[in-house]
Amino acid sequence: MYGLSLVDRGLFKTASFFAQAFFWSAVASGFYQVLARFVLQSPSAWSEAITRASIIWAVMLGVALAFRQGAMLAVDFLHNRLGARRARLLEHLVLLIVLGFLGFLLWISIEMTWRVRFQNTPSLGISISWIYLAIPVGSALSIIGAIAYWLEGPRRVHIETT
Repeated sequence: MYGLSLVDRGLFKTASFFAQAFFWSAVASGFYQVLARFVLQSPSAWSEAITRASIIWAVMLGVALAFRQGAMLAVDFLHNRLGARRARLLEHLVLLIVLGFLGFLLWISIEMTWRVRFQNTPSLGISISWIYLAIPVGSALSIIGAIAYWLEGPRRVHIETT
């Protein structure tokens, strides 16, 4: 189990690194676009495409990280009012719904990425499928993250009321 935990930690640490790198790439290219357009009076053709692609990748990797932390699986209000056994059943139900949606998204996004493989982005000159690839990669990592979070066991979140 320790080896699996090490792989899990390494996988999501790598995903976090790339999500942050894509985020900073989007910030830098967006800043350059504003600078080029309004200061240099010479808009850049490539910076908008880089910004968009970087944001797409950052969001899809960020979603996977959120699933790994359980940030998107919480149904806290109902979960906290159920007994331990029923709360775990709710976690199973939420996991099944999430896996169903992510599995469908993975399947559709693989098809979509494959179909656009011959289309190029005009400003970057690369296949647009490299940008679309963020969706199946993010979906697959989200599936792994949701399952890894669920395997950690039951959660009890106590909200104090005054």
